[in-house]
Order: sequence, then C-alpha cells, then structure tokens
Amino acid sequence: MSIFFPSPVQRWVAVLALVLTAGLAKSQLVSDSVSIEGHSRTFHFLKPARPNASLVFVLHGSGGNGQGVRNGAKKLEEIAPNENILLVYPDGYKKYWNECRKTAQSAANQENINDNAFFETMIGYFRKNYQIDPKRVFAVGTSGGGHMAYKLALTMPEQFRAITALIANLPDTNNLDCPEKRMAVPVLIVNGTADQTNPYEGGEVKANGISLGMVRSTDRTFHYWSELAGYDRKPKKNRLPDTDPTDGKTIEQYTYRQNGKPEVTLLKVLGGKHDYPNDINVYLEAWAFFKRQMTR
Repeated sequence: MSIFFPSPVQRWVAVLALVLTAGLAKSQLVSDSVSIEGHSRTFHFLKPARPNASLVFVLHGSGGNGQGVRNGAKKLEEIAPNENILLVYPDGYKKYWNECRKTAQSAANQENINDNAFFETMIGYFRKNYQIDPKRVFAVGTSGGGHMAYKLALTMPEQFRAITALIANLPDTNNLDCPEKRMAVPVLIVNGTADQTNPYEGGEVKANGISLGMVRSTDRTFHYWSELAGYDRKPKKNRLPDTDPTDGKTIEQYTYRQNGKPEVTLLKVLGGKHDYPNDINVYLEAWAFFKRQMTR
C-alpha cells in the first residue's frame, strides 16, 4: 500500500477550494414566491442571516428584474454577513413596479398591481422564517425601483426605517396617484445633473419605449422630504472627494441632520447621467446612511 502525502502547493489549493466553497455557501441565492391577489410574485435573497438581521430590499429599475440588479450591489453582498444584512431582490410585475406615477404605461400600473401587499407579505415572510428585526427594514431602489422606494415611504412609512432612491425624482403633483401618509422618514437621494432619463430639473420620464409620466425636479423632491421632516433652513453642504477624476463627475452633498428628526440627504452628482457615479459605491453609501438611522 502506498501512502500519498500532498505537497504544500496541493494543500494550499485544497484549503483555497474549501474557502471558496464556504464563501459560495454563505452567498447562496434562494428564490421563492408568494401569491398576491392571484399573481405569483417572486423574490430572491441571500442566506444565511443571523436572527435580528436588518432586512434590505434592493429594487431593480423599469424593465429589469431582481437578479439583474445584483451585480451593482455586489459590494453590499460582500459585507452582508458581517453586517448581518438579509438582502432581498424582488421582481416587479412584468419587469415594472406599480409606483406612484399615475400616467405610467406599464402593465403594473395599468393593472393596478398591489405592490404594497407584496412588500407587506415579504416582510411577514422574513419575520416568520428568518426572525429579522422589524424595526430595521430598508429599501434602496434604482430608477423605477427608486420610485418604488418613494412609494414605500409615502404609503407605508411605519414599516420602513429609511429608504434610498437612486436616479429617481418624485412624480409631479398632477402625476401622483398614491395616498400620502405624510410621515417623515430618513431619505437619501442620489441624482445626476446630466440625466436624460430622470431629468434633474424635472420633466417627462421615458424608458424602454414607454412614457412613465412627469416628475418633479430633484430640488423639489429633496424639499418635499426635508420639509416633511421639519427642516426649514439651508442644508449643510459638503463636497465629496473626487476619487475618480477621469469620469467627469463630482459629488456635492446636501444634508439635513438634527437630533430628533430624520436625516434627509441629497448627493448631487455633477455631470452624472442615468447611471452610478464612480466616486462612491452607491449601495455602500446607502448602507452607511441606513446605519446612521439605526443609532438615532
């Protein structure tokens, strides 16, 4: 009988394989669905998560899907185990959300899909099955997903600790069809001044060949949330480090923060289009914003 003794290199490869396997197990994507008013609504999430995890919904843009938005959030996925975050990637109805733009030509809006019930059911699902902390439920959405995040803050703010809206403005007043609870919540907005899809100064939003209606300017959107939170002076202004001078973008930060009031922050991306800036990772920025609200 011969006895095999692995070489140091072979042992190293074996250890590396175990580490990679363990990492893949930690980031295992699970898919499930719930029935909402006769529609099967799907969502995807990463497990495991320890009890009392923060629940973070990552919302895709118009025409997208839950798994498609994962690539942008990979840095957030990397820190999720240590930060005890349960990340959820829901799917919109036929790739769209029924958010608050009443003239939107998407099937979700025209069929008046009950997305509020979808999110309420998912929160209950994760409370029951994974013992998440119901006081640490957040949403970060891009474009149409940002509009859905706004809707969650407008219509069911008692269930969300804070939201982040990326490249999205509130619908204009004559294009808003959501009942507003007008409850102050922490809001982070990240918008680009050169965005042709979600115009920084407001106007019509068109995506994937359909109109999604008129939106307010970013300043009006920022003012809506800051006024609701009780701020009436000018926000604190700060310029973020230009970590990527080659991208032609810089970021100005405008912040309302005061004890006893929700934080409302705008990251104004000078030269930013309908995309993410390179100077920051927007998902890590959103998580840092969410964490600040948990200590207030």
